[in-house]
Amino acid sequence: MDTTPIPLIARCRDWAQHRRRKAAAQCHLRLDLQTFLPRFAIGGTAGEHDSLRARELCAGVRAGEIVIFAKAYLDFAHLADLAMRGAFWVTRAKDNWRCRGGRKFQRGRHGNILRDDLIHLTGPARKYYPVELRRVVALVEGDGQMREMTFLTNHLEWSAPTIADLYRCRWEIEVFFKQIKQTLQLADFLGNSAHAAQWQIWTALLTYVRLRCCAWLRQWTHSFTRLFALLRSALWQKLDLRSLREVCGTAGGGGRFWGTPQQAFLAGFG
Repeated sequence: MDTTPIPLIARCRDWAQHRRRKAAAQCHLRLDLQTFLPRFAIGGTAGEHDSLRARELCAGVRAGEIVIFAKAYLDFAHLADLAMRGAFWVTRAKDNWRCRGGRKFQRGRHGNILRDDLIHLTGPARKYYPVELRRVVALVEGDGQMREMTFLTNHLEWSAPTIADLYRCRWEIEVFFKQIKQTLQLADFLGNSAHAAQWQIWTALLTYVRLRCCAWLRQWTHSFTRLFALLRSALWQKLDLRSLREVCGTAGGGGRFWGTPQQAFLAGFG
């Protein structure tokens, strides 16, 4: 799960102002990486902290599922609640947190894994999460450079590279946000009120789901952007999608569409 800001004009939308001359709406989203479909979304303003929406986003998470989120959603009371419900989670550690080291799963560096051990929280956070959790420190490539990142999880049996790979899968949600904001033009709002902005966010998400359903029914194998451009060009024409594909010369297919079941599985997972 993650959030994406949507810049707005401050002088027209006082309800979304979070800085002196800036205003923005915000969309909190829980995305299913297996199907690449949104599971739960909340529209709000950029002034509220992401961790305040963590419980709402994860209300429908079932036992055995894996939740991956950025450190902005880090709330140890919420993490304890997820663990009690039988769900697994992977996140990044903040810079100002404190802990006490425990049993080590490895000694020294192994590949890109610098550290893998069990820890106990200290300070005020300990009363919210009193049991042990796992810390993995790894070198992860980002923007063409190797950066050191610290990951936290409540799963004690996965390998350390698997934990780093799981968090890397979270970056796929940025592709979804790009499709919503650029392809469906979510950056341009028709109204100035909070309800108008929220309705347009919901409309964009519903349009995405409908297009994905249409693509699955007609076995569309091209990109989402190409499907949207094709349908928009013939929006007021009474044509079947299959015949429209044949007219536009895309019936043969080309490549794999986002959200196939094989995309979400890592090596070693069924």
